Amino acid sequence: MKRIYLDHAATTPVDQEVLELMTQIWREDYGNPSSIYAEGRKARMIIENARKTVANGLNASLGEIFFTSCGTEGNNMAIKNAVRDLGVEVIISSPTEHHSVWHSLLAVERDFGVTVIYLDVDEKGRIDLLQLKSLLETTQKKVLVSLMYVNNELGTVHPIQAIADLAKANGAYFHTDAVQAIGSFEIDVQKTPISFLTCSAHKFNGPKGVGFIYINGDNIIKPLLDGGAQERNMRSGTENTAQIAGLALAFQKANDQREERMSHIVGLRKHLMKRLVEVIPEVQFHGDYDGAFHPKILNISIPTSPKAEILLFNLDINGICASGGSACSSGVESASHVLEAIKLPEDRRALRVSMSHTTTIEELDRFVDVLRQNI
Repeated sequence: MKRIYLDHAATTPVDQEVLELMTQIWREDYGNPSSIYAEGRKARMIIENARKTVANGLNASLGEIFFTSCGTEGNNMAIKNAVRDLGVEVIISSPTEHHSVWHSLLAVERDFGVTVIYLDVDEKGRIDLLQLKSLLETTQKKVLVSLMYVNNELGTVHPIQAIADLAKANGAYFHTDAVQAIGSFEIDVQKTPISFLTCSAHKFNGPKGVGFIYINGDNIIKPLLDGGAQERNMRSGTENTAQIAGLALAFQKANDQREERMSHIVGLRKHLMKRLVEVIPEVQFHGDYDGAFHPKILNISIPTSPKAEILLFNLDINGICASGGSACSSGVESASHVLEAIKLPEDRRALRVSMSHTTTIEELDRFVDVLRQNI
């Protein structure tokens, strides 16, 4: 039985070309990028070419891109360094952020006395822009707005341009966790005034263990990690040349093929929603599913029942991978703070299906049939 993978919001399989490139670099281009001899210089060139690819894709300057280990590291860096180095005393966020943001907010609130204000969200996970505008206009202290681009559980897309413009107009910094958005949406940091933007390669068919943070050149912060002054003294530690190159290639392919991929995923989503309504009349959709959404993420729910409580297990037994909560908790059956924030009724059992350009109609049909049999 061929297994069906429907958890692309959690992680994605590594693209074959990306894998081949990284294998070649691991085998042949193993020099330390900080060394001055030929092998080191070649490794350095690979990294700087990767930086150029990312910078061009965001319309950023080379000096604004720093490679990290993941989105979590980038989110911690943005939030904690904004407090430590930029004098931020108030952070405005939402109750539906990823744990790496949410827990970073709790840390700066606890350790630095920062005031954290959580915006109201409606039943679709949408923030209240008027509330954000009012808070920005009335808060006298230095403010950081931290709001994700795409919600990882619901697929709801926040109005990033409007948020960025509001922050800039009121002299606030703006950080966005763009982990679920990179490669799927066009991002131009010259048009959208973003202070910090974070990314993780494994969300767009790159390798795990590498990401990047965009830091607007006007924001002078100190390094989170001290050491050998790598990444222009912003992120010490010997660079992972192969994985950085893999990130850049996956990033380039995702951007080059964005329209084609998104068109395919939109078609998949429409088909899946239609089939679910046909065979499971009691199904409900969550998030801004008919408004501003990422087509790859569909959050659904069914009535709670003894079968529903072991639904993920039964799907797995039938060769189907899906998630019951956030990407980083997909193997843990616990309450989701996102679903609590949108007030999902206790008598509903949620399931997140996330697709990619490699997903097929046939796979979705089989998923629907197995789902129907197991509720």
